[in-house]
Amino acid sequence: MSDLQAIADRFEIEALRGEFTDAVMMRNRDRLASLFTHDGAVRIPHINAEAVSREEIRAGIQRLQGLWDYFVQTTHPGTIQLEGDTASGRAYIAELGRMRDGASELNYAVYHDRYRRTPDGWKFTERVYEVRYLDTTPLAGSAPHAARDAR
Repeated sequence: MSDLQAIADRFEIEALRGEFTDAVMMRNRDRLASLFTHDGAVRIPHINAEAVSREEIRAGIQRLQGLWDYFVQTTHPGTIQLEGDTASGRAYIAELGRMRDGASELNYAVYHDRYRRTPDGWKFTERVYEVRYLDTTPLAGSAPHAARDAR
Protein backbone atom coordinates (compact mmCIF):
# COMPACT_ATOMS: atom_id res chain seq x y z
CA MET A 1 0.00 0.00 0.00
CA SER A 2 1.34 3.41 -0.88
CA ASP A 3 1.88 6.08 1.73
CA LEU A 4 -0.72 8.23 -0.04
CA GLN A 5 -3.29 5.42 0.11
CA ALA A 6 -2.60 4.90 3.81
CA ILE A 7 -3.05 8.63 4.45
CA ALA A 8 -6.31 8.63 2.48
CA ASP A 9 -7.56 5.55 4.36
CA ARG A 10 -6.76 7.07 7.75
CA PHE A 11 -8.44 10.32 6.76
CA GLU A 12 -11.59 8.50 5.62
CA ILE A 13 -11.76 6.39 8.79
CA GLU A 14 -11.35 9.49 10.96
CA ALA A 15 -14.13 11.17 8.95
CA LEU A 16 -16.31 8.07 9.51
CA ARG A 17 -15.90 8.49 13.27
CA GLY A 18 -16.88 12.15 12.97
CA GLU A 19 -19.92 11.22 10.87
CA PHE A 20 -21.01 8.82 13.61
CA THR A 21 -20.93 11.53 16.28
CA ASP A 22 -22.66 14.02 14.00
CA ALA A 23 -25.41 11.52 13.13
CA VAL A 24 -25.98 10.84 16.86
CA MET A 25 -26.02 14.54 17.75
CA MET A 26 -28.36 15.43 14.85
CA ARG A 27 -30.58 12.43 15.63
CA ASN A 28 -30.19 11.13 12.09
CA ARG A 29 -30.77 7.42 12.65
CA ASP A 30 -30.77 6.49 8.96
CA ARG A 31 -27.38 8.12 8.40
CA LEU A 32 -26.02 6.51 11.56
CA ALA A 33 -27.10 3.03 10.40
CA SER A 34 -25.61 3.64 6.93
CA LEU A 35 -22.16 4.07 8.49
CA PHE A 36 -22.10 0.33 9.27
CA THR A 37 -21.78 -2.67 7.00
CA HIS A 38 -25.07 -4.57 6.60
CA ASP A 39 -23.90 -7.06 9.24
CA GLY A 40 -22.25 -4.40 11.42
CA ALA A 41 -22.61 -4.45 15.19
CA VAL A 42 -22.64 -2.14 18.19
CA ARG A 43 -21.88 -3.78 21.51
CA ILE A 44 -22.24 -2.16 24.94
CA PRO A 45 -21.02 -4.78 27.42
CA HIS A 46 -21.62 -2.82 30.66
CA ILE A 47 -25.39 -2.85 30.01
CA ASN A 48 -25.37 -6.18 28.14
CA ALA A 49 -26.72 -4.62 24.94
CA GLU A 50 -25.92 -5.22 21.31
CA ALA A 51 -27.39 -4.45 17.93
CA VAL A 52 -26.32 -6.52 14.92
CA SER A 53 -27.43 -5.20 11.50
CA ARG A 54 -28.28 -1.75 10.25
CA GLU A 55 -31.92 -2.28 11.19
CA GLU A 56 -31.13 -3.20 14.80
CA ILE A 57 -28.65 -0.31 15.10
CA ARG A 58 -31.27 2.14 13.82
CA ALA A 59 -33.93 0.76 16.18
CA GLY A 60 -31.53 0.78 19.13
CA ILE A 61 -30.52 4.41 18.70
CA GLN A 62 -34.17 5.36 18.23
CA ARG A 63 -35.00 3.75 21.60
CA LEU A 64 -32.07 5.52 23.30
CA GLN A 65 -32.89 8.91 21.80
CA GLY A 66 -36.45 8.55 23.06
CA LEU A 67 -35.06 8.44 26.60
CA TRP A 68 -32.87 11.56 26.38
CA ASP A 69 -33.83 15.10 27.29
CA TYR A 70 -30.46 16.11 25.86
CA PHE A 71 -27.23 14.38 24.95
CA VAL A 72 -23.80 15.64 23.86
CA GLN A 73 -21.04 13.40 22.51
CA THR A 74 -17.57 14.43 21.40
CA THR A 75 -15.09 12.12 19.71
CA HIS A 76 -11.37 12.50 20.14
CA PRO A 77 -8.80 10.95 17.79
CA GLY A 78 -7.44 7.57 18.69
CA THR A 79 -5.51 4.88 16.90
CA ILE A 80 -5.97 3.29 13.48
CA GLN A 81 -4.20 0.09 12.33
CA LEU A 82 -4.62 -0.56 8.62
CA GLU A 83 -4.62 -4.15 7.33
CA GLY A 84 -5.43 -3.92 3.61
CA ASP A 85 -9.19 -3.64 3.21
CA THR A 86 -9.82 -3.95 6.95
CA ALA A 87 -8.65 -1.90 9.89
CA SER A 88 -9.04 -1.61 13.64
CA GLY A 89 -8.77 1.29 15.99
CA ARG A 90 -9.94 3.16 19.04
CA ALA A 91 -11.78 6.46 19.41
CA TYR A 92 -12.03 8.31 22.72
CA ILE A 93 -15.41 9.66 23.73
CA ALA A 94 -16.71 12.26 26.18
CA GLU A 95 -20.46 12.35 26.77
CA LEU A 96 -22.95 14.09 28.95
CA GLY A 97 -26.68 14.04 29.02
CA ARG A 98 -29.86 13.98 30.97
CA MET A 99 -32.61 11.46 30.55
CA ARG A 100 -36.28 12.40 30.49
CA ASP A 101 -36.63 10.75 33.92
CA GLY A 102 -34.11 13.27 35.35
CA ALA A 103 -31.11 10.92 35.62
CA SER A 104 -27.83 12.48 34.47
CA GLU A 105 -24.58 11.07 33.17
CA LEU A 106 -21.12 12.37 32.43
CA ASN A 107 -18.77 9.74 31.10
CA TYR A 108 -15.52 9.11 29.31
CA ALA A 109 -15.35 6.04 27.14
CA VAL A 110 -13.50 4.22 24.39
CA TYR A 111 -14.94 2.77 21.20
CA HIS A 112 -12.96 -0.30 20.13
CA ASP A 113 -13.61 -0.34 16.39
CA ARG A 114 -13.29 -2.60 13.39
CA TYR A 115 -13.66 -1.21 9.87
CA ARG A 116 -13.99 -2.58 6.33
CA ARG A 117 -13.42 -0.92 2.98
CA THR A 118 -16.59 -1.24 0.86
CA PRO A 119 -17.57 0.08 -2.58
CA ASP A 120 -19.16 2.99 -0.64
CA GLY A 121 -16.02 3.71 1.36
CA TRP A 122 -14.92 2.66 4.84
CA LYS A 123 -17.68 1.40 7.17
CA PHE A 124 -17.82 0.16 10.73
CA THR A 125 -18.10 -3.59 11.11
CA GLU A 126 -18.10 -3.35 14.90
CA ARG A 127 -18.03 -0.75 17.66
CA VAL A 128 -17.57 -1.99 21.22
CA TYR A 129 -18.25 0.73 23.80
CA GLU A 130 -16.19 0.66 27.01
CA VAL A 131 -16.93 3.18 29.76
CA ARG A 132 -13.78 4.27 31.60
CA TYR A 133 -15.33 6.88 33.92
CA LEU A 134 -18.96 7.45 34.91
CA ASP A 135 -20.43 10.24 37.03
CA THR A 136 -24.16 10.18 37.71
CA THR A 137 -24.18 13.40 39.75
CA PRO A 138 -27.09 15.58 38.54
CA LEU A 139 -25.93 17.99 35.85
CA ALA A 140 -26.31 21.65 36.82
CA GLY A 141 -26.96 22.93 33.29
CA SER A 142 -29.80 22.46 30.87
CA ALA A 143 -30.41 22.40 27.15
CA PRO A 144 -31.90 25.64 25.76
CA HIS A 145 -35.14 23.84 24.84
CA ALA A 146 -35.41 22.47 28.39
CA ALA A 147 -35.17 25.99 29.87
CA ARG A 148 -37.79 27.22 27.35
CA ASP A 149 -40.12 24.33 28.10
CA ALA A 150 -39.91 25.02 31.86
CA ARG A 151 -41.27 28.55 31.45
